[in-house]
Amino acid sequence: MRHYQVRDVMTADPVTVTPATSVKDVADILVRQRAGAVPVLTVGGKVVGIVSETDLLRKEELQRDPEGQHSMHLTYRARRSIATAESAREIMNTHPATVRAGATVAEAARVMDRQQVTCLLVTDENSKLLGMVSPRDLLRVFLRPDQEIRAEIIREVLAGYLGTNPAMIQADVTDGVARLTGELERKSMLALIQPAVRAVDGVIDVEAQLGYAIDDTRLPVAASLTDY
Repeated sequence: MRHYQVRDVMTADPVTVTPATSVKDVADILVRQRAGAVPVLTVGGKVVGIVSETDLLRKEELQRDPEGQHSMHLTYRARRSIATAESAREIMNTHPATVRAGATVAEAARVMDRQQVTCLLVTDENSKLLGMVSPRDLLRVFLRPDQEIRAEIIREVLAGYLGTNPAMIQADVTDGVARLTGELERKSMLALIQPAVRAVDGVIDVEAQLGYAIDDTRLPVAASLTDY
């Protein structure tokens, strides 16, 4: 079963800046592009950092209130450096969270949650920027058409994974909720079908009312030696 990958939802070729780009120009780009962050690249195209809206807001706060409570975890030198920053180099995060284009949307979401960020840079093995991905991009999997989800359930789960006859199961999808009725060939399939359907990109919930033709969970009783 193929899951949506980062390359399917990312913003390719995003607007970037260099370390020398002024803070004013960075702010202008973020506003005009309606972006939450902008990657910082060297002249050779290598990722060296990222500047986010939060970074600019922190600079504004420290300019007005160098002893701001939200920045007390920073040293005096760090607070002063941010407050007086004039270029992207002086304000950027030099360790941006990154992800590979081939990672699944679920893997990207875990990275975003683990690192507590709202933007991931998509890079290749040479740190070349391929794109950016935001929480909004990751949510696109929930916008898959119901008929597309239904077709994948029938093709990948029923016929492919379970190897059962799809004609025996009525699969309907409405607003991402999959409803399954009918009869499976074997009882052991009951425990497998719902987790497999939930794993289909775009499925929000699964409701199932299924029977089975053969109870394959009851093992034959071994013959007693006295029967021979």
